[in-house]
Order: sequence, then C-alpha cells, then structure tokens
Amino acid sequence: MKKLYLMLLVIILISNKITAQTNGLGSWNIFNLKYTVNEKWSFFSEAQLRSLKFYQNFHYYEYKVAVNYKIQKNLIFTLGAGKYQTYKEGGNFVLPKNNDEFRIWPQLVLNQSIGVFNIEQRYRTELRFTSNGFRNRYRYRLGLSVPFGNEKKLYKPYRLSVSNEIFFTNTEPYFERNRLLLSFNYKPSKSTTIQIGYIHQFDYKINDETGSNFFQIAYFIELFKNEL
Repeated sequence: MKKLYLMLLVIILISNKITAQTNGLGSWNIFNLKYTVNEKWSFFSEAQLRSLKFYQNFHYYEYKVAVNYKIQKNLIFTLGAGKYQTYKEGGNFVLPKNNDEFRIWPQLVLNQSIGVFNIEQRYRTELRFTSNGFRNRYRYRLGLSVPFGNEKKLYKPYRLSVSNEIFFTNTEPYFERNRLLLSFNYKPSKSTTIQIGYIHQFDYKINDETGSNFFQIAYFIELFKNEL
C-alpha cells in the first residue's frame, strides 16, 4: 500500500504543476464492466462523466456497449455503440447541448510485449450520427505500459502507462485532436482494477467537446463465466 500512496502523490503533484500553468483541471470519470465468456468472446459496458473544472461544470457524459472477439492471441476485434452527450460550458449540464450523438465504432487492438514493456496499438473508426449531421472519424492510439510488483495468480498488481491518441477525419481540416494519457493502475484482485491518471488534449476546431486537462479516475470490473 505504501507504493500505491507514493504513486498517487506523484501523479497528483504532477497534475497540480501542469494545471497551474494551464486553464485548470477538469475531472474524467469512468466505470467499466466486462463479462468474459471464453478465450474468444467477451462483452463490456462503460459509462463516463466529465467536468471542465475539478468536479464542477459537468459538461459531458457517455454510455456504450461493445462485443470483443479475439482473432488471435494478440489481436482483438471490437464492435461498439453508444450515446455521447455534450453540454455548453459555464455550469452543470447547461442547455442547449453542443452535441447529441449516437456512435457506432469498430476497432482493432494489437498487443505486443518487448521485455518488460507491453505495447498496445488501437485502430478505431467512428460512424457519428450527431445533432449537426453525420461525420466520420478515425483514431489511432499507441500505448506503452510496464506491470510491476509481486505476481499474484498470473498478474502483477501495479502498472504504469503512457499513451497518445490522434483523431482525424476524411474532410478538411482532417486533424481534430491529440490526447495524451499518463496513468497508474492498481489491481487489488483478478477482477478489479483502479486507475488514476492525467489527460492532456489539444483540439483543433472542435466545438462539440472542450477541455484540455483532466484528472482521471476509473474503476474496471471483469467477470468470468467459468468463475460465477
């Protein structure tokens, strides 16, 4: 637990330093529930809630469901869909909305290991049915993580991660967003993971979702059919 407290302190200090030089720190909250049927198939649902200030000025929420199919050991195909709601700035869920969106998104995730490092590449296409019309969007994320700690039942309890994701479209100006995530994961059991992190994103001419700096906290639960 001492290691956990130390990591929490380091991330908070880094976030405070960065936030002091920018426009403030918002919150980015995630709850994810996954059900693994077998080695090939799994399903998950997820809800997110975001604010432009630290647990103030809530402006965004989303909820989605998806199915995963493991094509081979290191390659997973996902098909998901969800609702994405963005409100105006200046308070909690200020109307009228900036965007009311339904989204369908197929994706591929490729995982590789080099020594102690895990490398993830995620390719996602988004079919976006928004209140401002239909849009296409494409996303590519590259992530690097290092698990550590004494191994328990084939998993290590701690993980440090960094990832960067770019968003682009098939229409001008093509580039939309860059999103950087620094995070620390603590896995108290095989089925649960707690994640804290810092997100910085740069937007180019996007008006349906705003915000540059976020403190992230996430809770992941994974259920296994053969253990229920």
